[in-house]
Amino acid sequence: MADKHLYKIAFFNQGKVYEIYARNVSQEHLYGFIAVEGLVFGEQSGVVVDPTEERLKSEFDGVERVHIPMHAIIRIDEVARRGTSRITTVEGENVMRFPGNPYSTGRDSGKR
Repeated sequence: MADKHLYKIAFFNQGKVYEIYARNVSQEHLYGFIAVEGLVFGEQSGVVVDPTEERLKSEFDGVERVHIPMHAIIRIDEVARRGTSRITTVEGENVMRFPGNPYSTGRDSGKR
């Protein structure tokens, strides 16, 4: 039986850092985007429910493939087991978005 890969993807979305788990991560034919498929969330078992993970689960409900811009990706790790998916704020964190626009239109060539 084929070994099932599991990836932890951390990315910026609307001023927050999202950490999600997925079975497949690839560079698709959409230039500048990473495709994430097979999102994995925790099973609801019992009384204890993590509200952050439930929010992510409802936000990505019915989504087969997510296309995340490359400049929003913080890191992608291949992991042995799934942790908790979460959303954190970047205020006071040691995480910073890469400066500048990675997709130049040619108009910003630096000539003044």
